[in-house]
Amino acid sequence: MDRLEKQIDFLLEVDKLKNVLRRSSVTDGSRRENSAEHSWHLCMFALTLAEYAPENTDISHVIKMLLVHDLVEVYAGDTYLYDEEGNKTKAARENEAADKLYAILPDTQGDEMKKLWYEFEKCDTNESLFANALDRLQPILLNYTNEGSIWRENHIKKQEVIDHAFRLTKLSHPKLREFALNIIEKAAQNGWLE
Repeated sequence: MDRLEKQIDFLLEVDKLKNVLRRSSVTDGSRRENSAEHSWHLCMFALTLAEYAPENTDISHVIKMLLVHDLVEVYAGDTYLYDEEGNKTKAARENEAADKLYAILPDTQGDEMKKLWYEFEKCDTNESLFANALDRLQPILLNYTNEGSIWRENHIKKQEVIDHAFRLTKLSHPKLREFALNIIEKAAQNGWLE
């Protein structure tokens, strides 16, 4: 197979991300968001909220990372943040999926995308910290706009949202942190979080 054929095969394979449903609903509450929409939305978050990134953060690198961060879900599926059992096997399932998915591409290109995915997972650079912060903020915002429908459905507690939102990233910027804590508090006051 030549390079172009491998690239086209990869593009067709990652189109399956549109079929991976997440727990979050879209803002009008009419349906669940899929993982491809989530990745696109996070890229918009990065572009729009770039001023809240750590100093010297390369936003184009953040966007690349966000575009690939959930591609492994084509094979591994989406693991709900609050699913304790699913999260026990998540890393192994996603590593296996990354090996399989990025092997479709020509070697150097597959290696580059896999490296971006690993960087996101490690969460140890300015870019990955910001990308992960946005990945935590977006579902909080969607849940809030839907009056906590998914939180209520899954009996999520206020402290669980805080713990998961701030565990790795601390939401990197004081304004983002304050904003998230404010809407989490409002959600709890409205009875949308236990």
